[in-house]
Amino acid sequence: QVQLVESGGGLVQAGGSLRLSCAASGSISSIYAWAWYRQPPGKQRELVATLTRYGNTNYADSVKGRFAISRDNAKNTVYLQMNSLKPEDTAVYSCAAQTTWVARYDSWGQGTQVTVSS
Repeated sequence: QVQLVESGGGLVQAGGSLRLSCAASGSISSIYAWAWYRQPPGKQRELVATLTRYGNTNYADSVKGRFAISRDNAKNTVYLQMNSLKPEDTAVYSCAAQTTWVARYDSWGQGTQVTVSS
């Protein structure tokens, strides 16, 4: 497992952008996969984006074309670039990592609040 700390959340107007960061405690080069999840107020957590160790990405339909997940191995950090934000993107965003071959995310950050005003 790794320790994950998110940052970059905040309040933004609709149409604006934010970049979330997920800093890992150690090297991320060997991590199998990454994910960003979000939990809107009063709703269940949902998967937003994934990134495999091979660079393959996948996105929820609701964010395709607006969000982008990426990583910087040198900085041990994964990012979520969020553009054209909508009020319905308001949620607590958390990053997660799959650190073993077992297909589940075993490391989680504490989350960062993103609020989009209309």
